[in-house]
Amino acid sequence: MNIRHSHNHRDDLAGEHPFGDTGQLILLIAFLVVWFIDSFILRFSTFAVQYVSLFLRIPLGALFLFVAGYLAQQGMKAVFGEERTDLAVVEKGVFKRLRHPVYLGCILFYVGLVMFTLSISAAVICITIIVFYHYIAKHEERLLLSKFGNAYERYMKSVPMWIPRL
Repeated sequence: MNIRHSHNHRDDLAGEHPFGDTGQLILLIAFLVVWFIDSFILRFSTFAVQYVSLFLRIPLGALFLFVAGYLAQQGMKAVFGEERTDLAVVEKGVFKRLRHPVYLGCILFYVGLVMFTLSISAAVICITIIVFYHYIAKHEERLLLSKFGNAYERYMKSVPMWIPRL
């Protein structure tokens, strides 16, 4: 079942970019294919692994994957976990700290995999993925501004888009 279609009836959601789901799937497949082939078969652009210890890469990559899973799970739970009867900007949980925790979680997933093998080819696709997520996040912010107006504008001013304040 497509998530977007299953939540069309919900007035408390603003919507998403029409190419968002398809774009994410295409980029995921492209990344995984390039990352796997470069990291484990051809090893075309993984020369940096000889300079960075496995004992640094594995814990760092695992940390990125852990944070990615946490942000994605908590963000999805906050948005889709309950249907809100009062239309309001979601400002609880991870949304108190940043505006796009699910997308940041997805980005950190890719960064974590790159950390394991230091594939430069996969890192280039990762950069493309970051640009894509920024693009669809900006589109969704326009939808949220049109739906929630000043309330979302205030939220944008007080909560960072990508990097949480300490």
